[in-house]
Amino acid sequence: MNELDFSRKAVLVVGGSSGIGNGIAQAFAERNAAVHVWGRRATAQDYDGVEGSDLNGLAYACVDVADRDQIAAADGPPALDVLVLCQGTVVYRRGEFEPEGWDRVMAVNLDSLMACATRFHDQLAARKGVIIIVSSVSGYTSNRGNPAYAASKAGAISLTKTLGEAWARDGIRVVGLAPGLVDTKLTKVTTEHPERREGALRSIPLGRMGTPQDMAGAALFLASPLASYVVGQTLIVDGGLSL
Repeated sequence: MNELDFSRKAVLVVGGSSGIGNGIAQAFAERNAAVHVWGRRATAQDYDGVEGSDLNGLAYACVDVADRDQIAAADGPPALDVLVLCQGTVVYRRGEFEPEGWDRVMAVNLDSLMACATRFHDQLAARKGVIIIVSSVSGYTSNRGNPAYAASKAGAISLTKTLGEAWARDGIRVVGLAPGLVDTKLTKVTTEHPERREGALRSIPLGRMGTPQDMAGAALFLASPLASYVVGQTLIVDGGLSL
């Protein structure tokens, strides 16, 4: 038995159009899962040529998860084994200290997690499925420039614990993944600034940034039978950054 073979499994990656989510989506597809992704652009073709985006072989739907009505109405697989909640946004230049920035970040990074999870609860329960909530190491520390981002990620970690306990008896295993510094569009403010980049790398014991593939490996483990006794926990995958 290959515990990392997801043949005959259906996977939905919310936020799977680029970055970490796309790396996770492609990893499941490479292991024979039928993979669906939700993103914000109108069509999959709108991601052609976008760095960190490969939608080949993936089913795509346009959903703005900040809108609960869109979540309720969106297309999803008729049966579902794994739900990966990887949606996320950030507002820089102290925009999160303003009501509009705070509300947008919280809507995408926290409110939509619960909306998506409850939307697919019954389908996941029917298949004894798994929910993976992708948060961040920022959920464990302060982030003086981005209060909404830090608070939303802390909330995501707490939600993982709570749903893990609440839904285990429904047959749904809820687990979490907290990435460290990964080079994606959300982290360009650091990765494209030489001094910030070097400072960040000095704080990572492994001496390198993470990749979407690093996160995908952890997600595959968490979704697999290898992690069948893991419930409510968030796995930190940060190269030692938070030690």
